[in-house]
Amino acid sequence: MTVRHPSRSGALVAVLLTVTVALTGACSGDDAPSGEGSSGSSAPPVIAPDGPGDPAETLTPEEAREAGGQGSEPTAADFSYLRMMIDHHGQALEMARLAGERAEDEGVTGISERIAGTQEPEIEIMEAWLTRNAGHEADAGHEEHDPGSMPGMATEEEMAELGEAEGAEFDALFLDLMITHHEGALTMSAEALAGIGDVTVEQLANEVIATQSAEIGRMEELR
Repeated sequence: MTVRHPSRSGALVAVLLTVTVALTGACSGDDAPSGEGSSGSSAPPVIAPDGPGDPAETLTPEEAREAGGQGSEPTAADFSYLRMMIDHHGQALEMARLAGERAEDEGVTGISERIAGTQEPEIEIMEAWLTRNAGHEADAGHEEHDPGSMPGMATEEEMAELGEAEGAEFDALFLDLMITHHEGALTMSAEALAGIGDVTVEQLANEVIATQSAEIGRMEELR
């Protein structure tokens, strides 16, 4: 299967727009004007960063919609992928938190901060999408998943071992577990792309693949 990789800026425009719509829609309404309102305040801007370290571009919601495109019809795969990835990201954030407390190598601390800085916003995006599409017929009768069965997830014993390790021992174990964890996310995202229907979810899955592939390369260098 060929994995499609839209431009980083296009993917981030779409997913960040999702958050903007989800968090502001209740106050402004779908038909509310996007310019100056009765209070005189303008619509919230959408931040569209490019690659890491590149300057961000600020777009109006209208410009972001045009750049990111409109979502297509959700499928059961969209809902399943996002629910699983929220749990998957959650464990990565717990591992990153432990790195902030126990890591010795500055490179390990740095990559853990990068992981947290990427995955925390992605969880918000995923949760906002699920909230916005709650009750959709494609999600009827969905089955709960077992977080421990997802590719790359560390076991309870491995997490306990990581929580007790310190210094160089922690660094080595963290890198082993997080690389495996990221590889699992790549597998989940690549498999999900075969059944995803909504363009925003598709772009998010591709963004996970691009970002975590780069982070695996960095962690391999730190070993």
